[in-house]
Amino acid sequence: MDERASKRVVIDAGHGGNDPGASGNGIIEKEYTLKISEYIYNRLKELGLDVKMTRTTDETLSPTERVNRVLNAFGNDSDVLVISNHINAGGREIC
Repeated sequence: MDERASKRVVIDAGHGGNDPGASGNGIIEKEYTLKISEYIYNRLKELGLDVKMTRTTDETLSPTERVNRVLNAFGNDSDVLVISNHINAGGREIC
């Protein structure tokens, strides 16, 4: 059995809905975390992994709802990986 087939992945697109996350220079975190999560989801599906997402639209999830979606996807087994995407705001680094 292919070891990849035994791995299950939950991808969490951080923020969403009325929680935009960080923003600046025309970038809103919730939009990019969803785009990044969709890309990862599609790529892992192409590789044959069983993958689910906590959200696929711009919706608000409470911390409890987010955890429940992770747990409802595949349970709390040791072969479940969770990837939570965030883009932190930061200043400009000067070297």
